[in-house]
Amino acid sequence: MKIEGTEKRGEEDKEKPVRVYADGIYDLFHFGHACSLEQAKKLIPNTYLLVGCCNDEVTRKYKGKTVMNEKERYESLRHCRWVDEVIPDAPWVITQEFLDKHHIDYVAHDSLPYADASGASKDVYEYVKSVGKFKETKRTDGISTSDVIMRIVKDYNQYVLRNLDRGYTRKELGVSYVKEKRLRVDMGLKRLRERVKKHQEKVGEKIQIVAKTAGMHRDEWVENADRLVAGFLEMFEEHCHKMGTAIRERIQERLKVQQFRSLLYNEDDDDDDEDDEFYESSEEEYLNHEAVK
Repeated sequence: MKIEGTEKRGEEDKEKPVRVYADGIYDLFHFGHACSLEQAKKLIPNTYLLVGCCNDEVTRKYKGKTVMNEKERYESLRHCRWVDEVIPDAPWVITQEFLDKHHIDYVAHDSLPYADASGASKDVYEYVKSVGKFKETKRTDGISTSDVIMRIVKDYNQYVLRNLDRGYTRKELGVSYVKEKRLRVDMGLKRLRERVKKHQEKVGEKIQIVAKTAGMHRDEWVENADRLVAGFLEMFEEHCHKMGTAIRERIQERLKVQQFRSLLYNEDDDDDDEDDEFYESSEEEYLNHEAVK
């Protein structure tokens, strides 16, 4: 016996979106995050994906400092094509009350136990797994927020110099006067070495051409060229080292004088214009001295 309206209600249930929930910190939002959300969106047909993101206070308490603040992290999620709704101030541990409030059918995350720093359980998703509402997604190998931060830390000096060149001040970057000047000197020497290396390669090419033209034995030319280039590089390295050492010594001498004056006259020793003028004049003075020699 068919009850009237039963078939219609069944069709409505099929059309009703499945509400899937995913959560996280989503700091420095990257394609690994996007891939996990894509999986959550495609786990079940007709999915409505809700994404919870913990606020700054909860994140600092249980995980640590983030690069992006909560508003930036929420906004990054809103611009992800797979996300239908962002839930700010998401809880660290999902409860039945939270599932009921947002009418959540399933929770999507990778299956590895996620340690609960709050101490409520061994796994943040322990309760969701116990009630059969957990759906597994896969992590994307080779990318994570920690990996991105490690890349920046590894090449820290290069990023500092890049931002200094783009107009940021050393104060904005939290870099001392000595650190800034040392980075600039080291980077200048590095660029100079690269130019010398390129010039060396061009000279080598020309030597080979001349050798063929003159009909001389190639090994003899290469041996002579290597000897000449080696002598030049040895002299170049020595002068670069002397220049860098002299500039650093002048900087240190200047700082000692400034500190002494500050103690005597209670003056502010953080005069950027005067420091920069001194650095530039010190470098020019040394280079001029070397040119005379």
